[in-house]
Amino acid sequence: MLNITKNTLHEKVDLTRYEAGKKVFHTRHYKYFNLFLKIFAIGGIIILFLPWTQTISGKGSVTTLTPEQRPQTIQSAIPGRINKWFVREGDYVEKGDTILHITEIKDEYFDPDLVERTGEQVQAKTNSLTSYDEKISALENQLASLQREKNLKLEQAKNKLKQAGLKMKSDSIDLEAAKTNLNIAETQFNRTQLLQQEGLKAMTDVEEKKLKLQENQAKLISQENKLLASRNDIINARIELNRIEAEYSDKISKISSDRSSAQSGKFDAEAEVSKLKNAYVNYGMRKDLYYVRAPQNGYINTAIRGGIGETFKEGEKLVSIMPANYDLAVETFVEPLDLPLLHKGEKVRVRFDGWPAIVFSGWPNVSYGTYGAEVVAIENFISPNGKYRVLLAPDPEDHEWPDALRVGSGANTLALLDDVPIWYEIWRHLNGFPPNYYTPEDQKTAAK
Repeated sequence: MLNITKNTLHEKVDLTRYEAGKKVFHTRHYKYFNLFLKIFAIGGIIILFLPWTQTISGKGSVTTLTPEQRPQTIQSAIPGRINKWFVREGDYVEKGDTILHITEIKDEYFDPDLVERTGEQVQAKTNSLTSYDEKISALENQLASLQREKNLKLEQAKNKLKQAGLKMKSDSIDLEAAKTNLNIAETQFNRTQLLQQEGLKAMTDVEEKKLKLQENQAKLISQENKLLASRNDIINARIELNRIEAEYSDKISKISSDRSSAQSGKFDAEAEVSKLKNAYVNYGMRKDLYYVRAPQNGYINTAIRGGIGETFKEGEKLVSIMPANYDLAVETFVEPLDLPLLHKGEKVRVRFDGWPAIVFSGWPNVSYGTYGAEVVAIENFISPNGKYRVLLAPDPEDHEWPDALRVGSGANTLALLDDVPIWYEIWRHLNGFPPNYYTPEDQKTAAK
């Protein structure tokens, strides 16, 4: 029976004649087994040619579609000390509602009337600006008066210079006349003297002509003196003109300097007023920051810094809040090898943690408990976990996501790709090949 000997007993003895041999060596079970193998082989071949939807699996969590709808923490822009809480964890707050009140911990802001005192300083500096304006206006009026007086003085000096010039011309003409008279007197004297020597004129006539000649010589000398005096008057008039110009220029320069000093003081006062106004506004805004308010409608999750009298630094997290209105989405992570196969608008099936589901990876249409989604954003840079982040939004053509779904819940995703035969999918997995690369129809149309 075990063929451990060379004696072939079963060839010499017909074992089927015995009851045990009939039960063991009958051929009926071979018929059923062969039929089973044939049906299994035919079914296996048919199954190999059935369509199989290639998928990209990913694991992620539920989030919100836009950043302002995601859970956030509330910080204080200034350091302080917690004075009073106005909410409890789980409370609903609306935008602008007060969450807690804080007090100052910096000594330069301890004065409760700091804003009012700064306002008084602003008013005082503003009044000094008015004084500067009045001083500048007075100096400008004085400068204008000096300029007018200078112009009149210069005009007067110019007139004197012109008069001296005209007088010099008159004296010059008189000098020429005196010279002419002297020449005539000399000619007459010489002629009379000659006639007297010839006996035609008396000595009295000669003496008379000599006297007249001496008078003309004296007049010539006097006229020369007058001409020199006139020229000296012209020089004096010019000196006076220069003196007036220098005197008034010095006065105008001094007043202009005083005006510039007043303007400089005004500018300094304006800068000081601007600084004080800035400080006044900052103090007012800082006073408003003593009340930490809700940035939007939502629910208080956790008081990160609790208690009364606890101090904190600026920018430190105080409380976390979950927005009341949000659009759910799913962030999932895929391998870098699968990233080129994903496109915006791609259909994805999502299974949420806590919701029962029956999932057939290759036949999404027969799966149960999954929800439809589509790709709305694909991250362009790899995440710290070595995968790429993909953001999914609810598919408007599919049934709605569960109402009880909360942000942060886990989710498994299946991105639906191309349809291939099952034999091709088995061959691809055996060889370690990625899913088929393809371009969606809408992108092909846009490219054309």
